[in-house]
Amino acid sequence: MIRILHTADWHLGQTFFGYDRREEHDHFLNWLAEELKKEEIDVLLIAGDIFDVSNPSAGAQRMFYNFIRRVTEENPSLQLVIVAGNHDSAARLEAPLPLLQEMRTEIKGLVHKQEGEIDYDDLIVELKNRGGEVEALCLAVPFLRQGDYPVVITEGNPYAEGVKELYARLLKRAIEHRKNGEAIIAVGHLQATGSEIAERDYSERTVIGGLECVSPDAFPKQIAYTALGHIHKSQRVSGRDNIRYAGSPLPMSFAEKNYHHGVVRVTLMEGQLVEIEKIEYNPMVGLLSVPNGKAAVPEKVIEELEHLPSLMDTQLSESEFPYLEIKIMLSEPEPVLRQRIEEILVDKAVRLARIVSSYRQAGDAMKEEVMLASGLQEMNPLDIVKATFEKIYQVEMSEELEKLFNEAMKGVINENTEHTT
Repeated sequence: MIRILHTADWHLGQTFFGYDRREEHDHFLNWLAEELKKEEIDVLLIAGDIFDVSNPSAGAQRMFYNFIRRVTEENPSLQLVIVAGNHDSAARLEAPLPLLQEMRTEIKGLVHKQEGEIDYDDLIVELKNRGGEVEALCLAVPFLRQGDYPVVITEGNPYAEGVKELYARLLKRAIEHRKNGEAIIAVGHLQATGSEIAERDYSERTVIGGLECVSPDAFPKQIAYTALGHIHKSQRVSGRDNIRYAGSPLPMSFAEKNYHHGVVRVTLMEGQLVEIEKIEYNPMVGLLSVPNGKAAVPEKVIEELEHLPSLMDTQLSESEFPYLEIKIMLSEPEPVLRQRIEEILVDKAVRLARIVSSYRQAGDAMKEEVMLASGLQEMNPLDIVKATFEKIYQVEMSEELEKLFNEAMKGVINENTEHTT
C-alpha cells in the first residue's frame, strides 16, 4: 500500500494588497508537516506554483527548502515529487536538484531533450512505499510552454492536442516500464476543460493567453489518479473523482473568499486506487467583505463598519486579523470618504485591503468600475506586463526583461516622488 498527498499552488512570497503573508504560509507548512506524519504519507506531490513569482525572495526560498529538510528528516521514507507551475522559474526550481535528490526529492521544471527529442523517461518517477517497493509510476509533467510538447497536425487547438499527445506517449512509456502492475499517477499544471474558477478572478488567469483548455480525455482510465495544479478551487474535473485540483492553501484574491482549502490524500494498493479523501485546512487569516453582497451606499457601509469587532473584543493577534474589502455604491465621488472609513477602522480588528467603488448613473442603472480595474488591483505592474507578454508571445517573459521593467518602474516612481516633494 502507498499513501500519497496531493497539494499545489502555494504561491510562497505572495503579498496580499501590500500585506506580507509569511506567517500565513508558515502556518500552512507547519500544518502540512504534521499531516504528513499523522497520515503516514509515503509521497508528497506538489503540482506547481510553489512560488508566487519566478524570482522569489530569499525568505520565500528559505521557507521552501526548510520545509523540505524538515519533512524528510521527520519522515525517513517520505518521497517528494514537485513540478513547476507557470509562476515558477523552471530552471531556478531545478538548480539545487543534486542536493535535493539526497533528500528523496525530485523536481521537474524543464522538459529535457536529447538530440532534439523529448526525454520522456526523465518525466517518469518511481514512487515507493515505506518498504522501498515501487508501487506506482508518476508522469511528472511541469507547466508546458511552446516547444515543450510534441507537434501535432490538427485542425483543432495545437496546444491542447500537443499536451494530450505528450501524456499519451508518457503513458505508453510508463506501461512499458511496468514490472509488477504498478499504478500510474499523472501530475500536471494546466487548466482542464470543465474546471471551475471564481467569476472575475484575476488571480487565476488562463494559463497561456487565449489558448484553449486541455481536455480531461488526456488522462485516460489507465491513469489511477491525476493530480493537477493551477486552478485555486479544490474540485473534481468534469465529475471524474480521480482527476482533481487540490486547490490553493490560501485564498489568493477576494474572489476566492468562500473556497474550501486543503490537500487530497490518495491511497493505492496492488496497482489499484483504493481511496480518495479531501483533508480540510483552515487558513490562519480570513477574508471579510462589507457588505457581504453587492455594493451599498456609504451610510449603510459606515453602519456595518461601526459594528465590526473592536480591538478590545477580539482574542486574535494582529497577524490574524482578517483582510477587509469594502464595496461602496456612489452617485458621485466623495473625496473624504476614505479618511472617514480609516478613522472608523482605527480600533477595529481588521486590516483594510481595498475599497472598491461603483457608481449609480441616471435611471438607477449600476455602472461598475470596469471589471478589469477590479482585477488589476489583484495584480502588481510586473504581473500585468508578464500576463500581456505571455498572451502575445506564448512564452514566459525572460528574467532580463523583468529586470529592465523593474528598473523602468523604479525610475518612474523616483520621478513621481521628486515631483511631489
